[in-house]
Parts: sequence; C-alpha cells; structure tokens
Amino acid sequence: MRIGLYPGTFDPITLGHLDIIRRAMSLVDRLVIGVAINRDKGPLFSFEERVSMVERECAPFAAESGTEVVVHPFENLLIHCARDVGATLIVRGLRAVSDFEYEFQMVGMNRAMSDDVETVFLMADAHHQAIASRLVKEIARLGGDISAFVSPDVARELIERLKKR
Repeated sequence: MRIGLYPGTFDPITLGHLDIIRRAMSLVDRLVIGVAINRDKGPLFSFEERVSMVERECAPFAAESGTEVVVHPFENLLIHCARDVGATLIVRGLRAVSDFEYEFQMVGMNRAMSDDVETVFLMADAHHQAIASRLVKEIARLGGDISAFVSPDVARELIERLKKR
C-alpha cells in the first residue's frame, strides 16, 4: 500500500489545499493529512477546529476517489510524522519560486534524516497560485470577499471567528 503524507497547518484549509489533496489522492492508496499543531504560528483556529474542517472538506473527495483519507495531528519533525504513519511519500504544494527555495532545503534535511521517504511537489493550479491562508485571513479581517479562496463553510467559520475577536 502506497501511503502519502500531506502536511500543513491548514489555518484555515483553502481551495488551494483542497486542489493539492484531490490531486495527491491519485498518487497513493492512503493519504494522511498531517495537521501541524505548530504553536509558533499562533493559529486563528484551534487544533480541533482545524482537524474538523479538514475532515469535513476532504470527505467528498475521499468518497468519490476511493482513496482512504486519514487526518493525523503532529507536533514533531515532519520526517518523524512520516515514519509514524508509514508514509513513503511526502506531498508538498508549490505556488511560486519562493516556495521552492524553502521546500528544496526541507527535502535535503529530510533526506539526510531518512532516505527512504520521497518528496513529491505538485504545482498549484493557476486558479489557486495566489491563495495563502495568511492572506485569506487578512482579506476576511478587512471585510473582503473570500469566496474564491475557501469553501462556503470555511468562509462562514472564518468570518464568525473574526467577529468574535
């Protein structure tokens, strides 16, 4: 069984994330979506809320593709998470050259720690290249329309959360 790991903070999960997830499902038998706890980023949504969003948003893709999708929390090194879930493939999305520079370093470090885990890069679809969770939150915070960047449910949750702050 080929197991892939797609890690991220998913604060919140965007249409760009979902595009990568949908496409990654065709590469593996099981796709583990690693939701990083990462307290240093100061997420807007709690870990539990992010896990719930990811599970809800991915359920339709899993049902139609037949690929098993598992949401897995992690707070350790990515390569350790890959080992924990039995992944031999790490999936990363790229939007721009600047993403590649960071990811290139990460691949080198991960390979030095474990040379039996490959990293595969999927280029973001042209419609999703500009989407970043950080920017989506900023647009929502300033009253902009985020419907082109996140699902209706995520948009509603994000707007509600920002109103409470």
